[in-house]
Amino acid sequence: MSEPSIAFIGLGLIGGSIAKGIKREHPKSKIMAYMRSKSKLLKAQEEGIVDVVLDGIGEELKECDLIFLCAPVEYNANYLEQIKPYLKPGAIITDVGSTKTDIHEAVIRAGLEHCFIGGHPMAGSEKTGYENSSVHLLENAYYIITPTALSSEDQVNHMVDIGKSIGSIPLVMDYKEHDFVTAAISHLPHIVASSMVNLVKDSDNNQELMRRLSAGGFKDITRIASSSPEMWEQICMTNSNNLSLILKRYIDSLNDILKVIEAKDNQYIYQLFETSRDYRNSFSEKATGPIESDYFFTVNMADEVGAISTLAVILASKGISISNIGINHNREHGEGTLRIAFYDKEAMDNAWKQLEKYHYDLIPN
Repeated sequence: MSEPSIAFIGLGLIGGSIAKGIKREHPKSKIMAYMRSKSKLLKAQEEGIVDVVLDGIGEELKECDLIFLCAPVEYNANYLEQIKPYLKPGAIITDVGSTKTDIHEAVIRAGLEHCFIGGHPMAGSEKTGYENSSVHLLENAYYIITPTALSSEDQVNHMVDIGKSIGSIPLVMDYKEHDFVTAAISHLPHIVASSMVNLVKDSDNNQELMRRLSAGGFKDITRIASSSPEMWEQICMTNSNNLSLILKRYIDSLNDILKVIEAKDNQYIYQLFETSRDYRNSFSEKATGPIESDYFFTVNMADEVGAISTLAVILASKGISISNIGINHNREHGEGTLRIAFYDKEAMDNAWKQLEKYHYDLIPN
């Protein structure tokens, strides 16, 4: 891409992160954006990310080489007909939605298969909005690209190049296959996490002991339950068929586990944990997923006056920023007494090396 003109319809967490990545790699690119919250666009303009703040869908789009649909999933399809009159020859429309079938079907109805290529950057955060976007959010994250039946090789390669330019790992995939895969690895986990949290909430006693003790493993595996309910309602509704199929399989597996626990079949239970451990350990550590990584480790240290402040001073002296720090009251999974979280992997690695020099007892995540 050489000095492209790019429009963003919606500029939240993902759109903002893509825009920042493009601006970093192509500082002379012209980025225009439209969303309801104009104050956020003005902030992006102040930061030098957005060059033109749009008041709506109109003539300005005629100069765009690429248009990103970054509004909520249920709204993206509505913008297709509005954009259609302003498309210049050779322009590409793409989106960043977590489900692809709905938007592809809308593209077919609109007669835009020749200029649309779906996209799904598999990164995110419990936090939303442009204010939480980051130039690093999509680095080493899979960027799924879903062509249409009429997409040309050049168009696909162009989107692949864009994904690479912002540090992502592009992966071209059929849109129907994408929705089945993400139903299992992304959408189901959010349902499971939310249902587990609600189960604990409904099962807790008057002293709320479950909530009080819900640290360690439970808190980690249910972290994604803090995600936006509006967004996940839309995702579930636009991928309901695949999600229903996967959810039924999961329920069947839970029923099988229930039967063997009642039968006290220790061999089955052992194999359950063994096979899941081995398969889980085969996952790549290089590529990030749709859930933002937690960069933290724990430290075993005595409960002494000034202990935490001493550790913080050691890290601050090397310019290492801490995003969060706190006492870990539930350490049944071998965690240390103090949990230290960082904004990125580089800061975490540097902190680990620094504290090692002072002979702290460190436990990795």
